[in-house]
Amino acid sequence: MKIVRWMGLVLGVAVLAACSGNKEEAVAAVPVLVVHPGVVTGQGGTVFPGEVRARQESALSFRVGGNLVKRDVDAGQRVSKGQVLAELDVADFALQARASQAQLAAAQADLVRARDDHRRYEALAAQQLVSRSELDQQSAALKAAQGQADAARANLDVLRNQAGYAQLRAPTDGVIASREAEAGQVVTAGQTIFNLAADGGREVLIDLPEATLRDFAVGQAVQVDLWNRAGAMLPGTIREIAAAADPQSRTYATRVSLAADALADVSLGQSARVHVAPSGSGAGALQLPLAALQRGADGRASVWVVDPDTATLKAVSVTTGAYGSDSVPVSSGITAQDWVVAAGGHLLRAGQPVVAVDRQNQPVLKPAVRGPAPAPKGKE
Repeated sequence: MKIVRWMGLVLGVAVLAACSGNKEEAVAAVPVLVVHPGVVTGQGGTVFPGEVRARQESALSFRVGGNLVKRDVDAGQRVSKGQVLAELDVADFALQARASQAQLAAAQADLVRARDDHRRYEALAAQQLVSRSELDQQSAALKAAQGQADAARANLDVLRNQAGYAQLRAPTDGVIASREAEAGQVVTAGQTIFNLAADGGREVLIDLPEATLRDFAVGQAVQVDLWNRAGAMLPGTIREIAAAADPQSRTYATRVSLAADALADVSLGQSARVHVAPSGSGAGALQLPLAALQRGADGRASVWVVDPDTATLKAVSVTTGAYGSDSVPVSSGITAQDWVVAAGGHLLRAGQPVVAVDRQNQPVLKPAVRGPAPAPKGKE
């Protein structure tokens, strides 16, 4: 690896300079490998496999139980809001409604009789032919009859509503993602019959490991590529991170929203990969090789930056994100135009003159004026 070779060169030169007693050699410029901070792209960081899902997913079920006699749609079929998807047998609901209607008629008859009795007792009480307590009993009987009639009427309304609940309708436009029941089954209230993926937003569902959860945040920018469109990156944003881990996998379900202008060619169920840079190092942030980073006695991170005017070193404190396998994101302290020492920084010191070279062993700064530079040797 080129960084390793250059680290060896820097070590060798620094050791020779330290061992020499000649003051001029001690301050002689040493060669250092430098790099410009790279820009974190959507393909940096960690890659998580996922699946395209609808942002709004609904498990559709009947509000009442019964025999499923009709199923009008299949999985993958588009449906419109209000469209009938399935129906239950309404015969039992009709019988229950008729029974409730008869109970209401009986309750209303009792109410009429109670009113008549109450009026008679009021007249008798006015003539002091009955006691006050007897009139109170008739008043209570009237209120009870009124309550029975109201309850019977409400029960009839419920049963009539249940007859309407025997039809399962689509709550919104969308696609039937899956079918969970078939005609002929006896289903219960709340049992899932269809799963509906509503039109609109599309997301990629991924699972974040528990150990790295702190490196990610809601609102963080990511990049998504679909397996059937390799190389075509779609912009996305982390919309939701589950508050609790899955008890089996110990991962956190995370939803990544796709940009609205990227939905034309995105289908439900497609396999996808989400490229996530750690929080604070999204697209547009800078990154450096791990070997460029130094830690001071106070624990703060810093790097060596070459002053382009004097060709000397200066230590610059930086703010870093979560470390990657061979690089680290940097959110502040340096710019993309700085020349940063990529290796061997623990052997350098502030103000030290250096010869900054790139990975092709070419000087990156103009040399001091000492006469014409020698012509470059031809390649062997």
